[in-house]
Amino acid sequence: MKQKNDQIHTTKLLTYVLIGLIAVLGLVCLYYGSSFAPGSRRSDDNGSLLDGSDPVLGGFSRHRDVVDLLDEQRYYPEAPKSIPICDIKYSELIPCLDRNLIYQLKLKPNLSVMEHYERHCPPPERRYNCLIPPPKGYKISIRWPASRDEVWKANIPHTHLAEEKSDQHWMIVDGEKIKFPGGGTHFHDGADKYIVGLAQMLKFPGDKLHNGGHIRNVLDVGCGVASFGAYLLPLDIIAMSLAPNDVHENQIQFALERGIPSTLGVLGTKRLPYPSRSFELAHCSRCRIDWLQRDGILLLELDRLLRPGGYFAYSSPEAYEQDPENRKIWNAMYGLLKRMCWKVAAKRGQTVIWSKPLSNSCYLKRDPGTRPPLCNSDDDPDASWNVSMKACITPYSAKMHKERWSGLLPWPQRLTAPPPRLEEIGVSAEEFHEDTRIWHSRVIGYWKQMKSVIEKNSFRNIMDMNSNLGGFAAALKDKDVWVMNVASVKMSARLKIIYDRGLIGTVHDWCEAFSTYPRTYDLLHAWAVFSEIEERGCSAEDLLIEMDRILRPGGFVIIRDKNSVINHIQKFIPALRWDGWLSEVEPGTDALSVDKERVLIARKKLWSDGFMTM
Repeated sequence: MKQKNDQIHTTKLLTYVLIGLIAVLGLVCLYYGSSFAPGSRRSDDNGSLLDGSDPVLGGFSRHRDVVDLLDEQRYYPEAPKSIPICDIKYSELIPCLDRNLIYQLKLKPNLSVMEHYERHCPPPERRYNCLIPPPKGYKISIRWPASRDEVWKANIPHTHLAEEKSDQHWMIVDGEKIKFPGGGTHFHDGADKYIVGLAQMLKFPGDKLHNGGHIRNVLDVGCGVASFGAYLLPLDIIAMSLAPNDVHENQIQFALERGIPSTLGVLGTKRLPYPSRSFELAHCSRCRIDWLQRDGILLLELDRLLRPGGYFAYSSPEAYEQDPENRKIWNAMYGLLKRMCWKVAAKRGQTVIWSKPLSNSCYLKRDPGTRPPLCNSDDDPDASWNVSMKACITPYSAKMHKERWSGLLPWPQRLTAPPPRLEEIGVSAEEFHEDTRIWHSRVIGYWKQMKSVIEKNSFRNIMDMNSNLGGFAAALKDKDVWVMNVASVKMSARLKIIYDRGLIGTVHDWCEAFSTYPRTYDLLHAWAVFSEIEERGCSAEDLLIEMDRILRPGGFVIIRDKNSVINHIQKFIPALRWDGWLSEVEPGTDALSVDKERVLIARKKLWSDGFMTM
């Protein structure tokens, strides 16, 4: 789409014109005895913006200064009057995980190491600059908690998984709905009973896997339709359920439609986009991953992600079958994990649970030349955006909190307690508490603004597009929602604070498309996101189209940014068809305010027929 040109209107001629314009405006202001205010709320030709009689917010007056005018003229092209609709065949398009693109660009990924399931984003000239349509018959999603057990078939019109996994009770087609009885490849009798079994193996009190709040963050690799993660939620355990867009391409789509925290991803050649020491437990139930490949590099990635003393629960034939082939795999895997200093914590039936060491002492006792080696001291274990995996063990540094669970308090106390790793990012405990307080106040304000139009359980899947320290998500702790906290690449170091608070998130560059299916989030919160990509020369129009792609019909966007950004985005509202409900307010300033912030809240309409496609 249109990219900014930092050279536009920087000539001396423009400077003279602006000076003249400012002088004229000043005279007009003096003449009328009032500030130059073009209106408290913009009203477009279709009347989609609320006027000053808004019963929720009332009116306000805003001053537009020279900086606003300069920003709008320098940075923002004219908004289109309409954005075309994509062909219906793109209704499930994931731009950076589109395997057709790989063939079109004549890329040659290494299929043996799953490179074709990793991100490959289209260059600007090959982007689909159109709005993704919903499938025929799409309905507003079933609300949580009912959605855990059933979804509308029309929303995800794919039944092959129900047929292929019929003996494993993944899902059942029932008329207009698809239902999820909670089964899985290794837990035919239900994920709830399987989870109790894991807790029993580890001898946790009351057979509760949360272990008094010490097990909070879980990584479920090869998660299927995420029933394991769904049945962890009543235990106050949140799982990042992970699966690729592979031959079972709709499994994560089903998981998100159900309202279960999940994301697309693959253990291929790149590190997963999470910081080190983020999870207390990693889980693989018949995930069909070759853990022995490339000197155990995939197990070493799990090692990077687990906290000190963290567990890896593994359910697979090689853990219990006695035939020669499975015994060979088991012996090789056992030997590798022993060299990694992991120990078997429990083994029963079809499942084995390993635990990660608490210190470097075992590593230092290994024979010289033992593989896998320790990583170099200059390797940053938290770097995760487009970083290649390394077949080495991340040792503990002198500053690391090596006690079990990294010295974190149990959940829910850890949500609001300053975590030890704050020191690593140069944030004080006082600043942490102030951030938490401010976001609590801001979120109360958001909900007051939307109270006239939101219904009970309107929101389930929420994304904070610029998560900072996780204050926005923490403020939602009493609501039955989950938040995907997204850290920008330049602020990725702060993502470890998100995980230390017992939340989940990922690193992402908003100049590219996010790795998720269309229509997967109920609410997108964008604080200063547009300002950040603007500084890098990326397109606000591209980002708005991407937000529309991942937002469910009936869902909301909350955009908090500087004046010029809000002014520009308002012009796109008719073209995006976000005119179901719109509200705009000028918030009070606080310690986190960037420049002069304003808040724009819009709702996406459900539309289908009657628009031209491309």
